[in-house]
Amino acid sequence: MLMNQKIGMYSSIVNFIAVICFALSMLFGFDYGSYLSSMFIAFSFVPMMCGYAYFSEKGAKLAGYISVSFSVIYTAIILLVYFAQLTTVRQNELTQQAAILLDFQKCGLLFNYDLLGYAVMSLAAFFAGLTVTSQEKTDRWLKNLLMIHGVFFVSCLIAPMLGLFKADSPTWIGIAVLEFWCFYFCPIGILSYLHFSNCKE
Repeated sequence: MLMNQKIGMYSSIVNFIAVICFALSMLFGFDYGSYLSSMFIAFSFVPMMCGYAYFSEKGAKLAGYISVSFSVIYTAIILLVYFAQLTTVRQNELTQQAAILLDFQKCGLLFNYDLLGYAVMSLAAFFAGLTVTSQEKTDRWLKNLLMIHGVFFVSCLIAPMLGLFKADSPTWIGIAVLEFWCFYFCPIGILSYLHFSNCKE
C-alpha cells in the first residue's frame, strides 16, 4: 500500500477516534480531555483534507486546494484556543478580565475564536466534498455528509455575532449541540477511511 494512501487512511482513523474521545469527554464533563481531543481532531483533519486534494480528479483539484487552505486556517485557530486552555488558563490564576477573554468556559474571546475555527472547518469539509466523484454508495454518502457539513459555516459564524452563547447559559444546551456534531461527524471519519482505501495513484 502506498504511503499517500496510508496517510489518508490513518488520519481518518485518528480523526474518528478523536471525535469519539471528544464526545465522551463532553458527556462526563472532562474538560481536559475535550480540549486535548479537539487538538487531535485538528491534527488529523489537515492530512485528511490533503488526501482529498491529492487523490482528486484533475477537474476537482482547485476544490481540493481550497479545502486544504481552509483546514490549515481552522487548525491554527483551534490549536491556539485549546493549547491556551491546557496551559495558560489551567496553570495560572487569571484576573477576572483575563478569564473573561481567555477561559473557554466564560464564552469570551477564545470561545468566539473557536466557533470561527469550526466555521472555517465547515468550509473545508464542503470543498472536500466537491472532490469526491466516485459513484460508490459509500462515497456518495461521504460526499453528501461533507457538503451538508458546510451548512455549519453559517451558524458558527453568526452565533458569536448575535451573542447566542453566554457563560450563564444552561450547560446542557452546549453539550447537546456538540454531541449532535460528533454524531454527525463520526461517519465522515469512517467513510473517509474507506474512500482512501479505494483510492489509486
